[in-house]
Amino acid sequence: MEFLLSPLSTEWLLELEVFINDWFFVLALAFLAFEMIRYKIFRKLSWTLVADTMTNYVTLALFIGITVLALGAFYVAAFYFVFQFAIFDIEVNWLTVLICVVLADLVYYWEHRFLHRVNLGWATHSVHHSSPFFNISVAYRFGPMDSFWPVFFHLPLVLLGFNPIVVLFAEVIVQVYQTALHTEAVGKLPRPVEAVMNTPSHHRVHHGSNADYLDKNYGGIFIIWDRMFGTFEEEKEKVTYGLVHPINSVNPLVAFLHGFHRLFRDAWQMPGLANKFQVLVKPPGWLPKDKSGTQKQGRRDT
Repeated sequence: MEFLLSPLSTEWLLELEVFINDWFFVLALAFLAFEMIRYKIFRKLSWTLVADTMTNYVTLALFIGITVLALGAFYVAAFYFVFQFAIFDIEVNWLTVLICVVLADLVYYWEHRFLHRVNLGWATHSVHHSSPFFNISVAYRFGPMDSFWPVFFHLPLVLLGFNPIVVLFAEVIVQVYQTALHTEAVGKLPRPVEAVMNTPSHHRVHHGSNADYLDKNYGGIFIIWDRMFGTFEEEKEKVTYGLVHPINSVNPLVAFLHGFHRLFRDAWQMPGLANKFQVLVKPPGWLPKDKSGTQKQGRRDT
């Protein structure tokens, strides 16, 4: 217990964050090589798969460029500005870091759910779901505004009193864990694990365009949030990956921008200013009611 309460340097924690992030990326590349060999053995390796994998890393490069040039500074500035008004002065030690990781995972659940259920969020997050394949490279398939929305969901942790470095570290831990879930090479794990933790099986469901799998399993590290809030679905039928309306392209720019193209197209074609606004804040596939007051059925671009 004394170890858990020992003070931690935020500088050291920041170095650890960078170390974990960088070396996990190297390990992910090694694991991708294993997955490619596995695809070859099972005769699933194709030029489309290879091109899609390359697209994943191009979107990562574009995402990093946007984050470095603009959104990263916004992220850090917002955290440190709010930290001035923190309610509590929470010490930095392993216990508070662990608590922050659990809270960050709960925050991630609601952020993730928002990205699926609000068109403005889905416009960027749909990039991640647009691959018809499922391997660890898909974890690095990012949209243009993927570093924008997390700021608003994690600010309450900073306001509560967690040091911004601790919150950023917790976010990295959640994201690294999430990255490891993107594989078909791991089947279902023992039931106690599947009951509490998010697993590759649960996350395959999340990436499915099957009717029963849509908008399920939002959790990051723990699947208990989905069980608590009614969004859990077990992997049963074979998963069909990608969007309900596929982009059918391995062009990185098409993959990176298709979500906002669809959103702005739908808003432009929607009659009435109020309806145009609602397209932005309603779930994917939303259409206004007709003259009889009946809700029209829109397509689900997910």
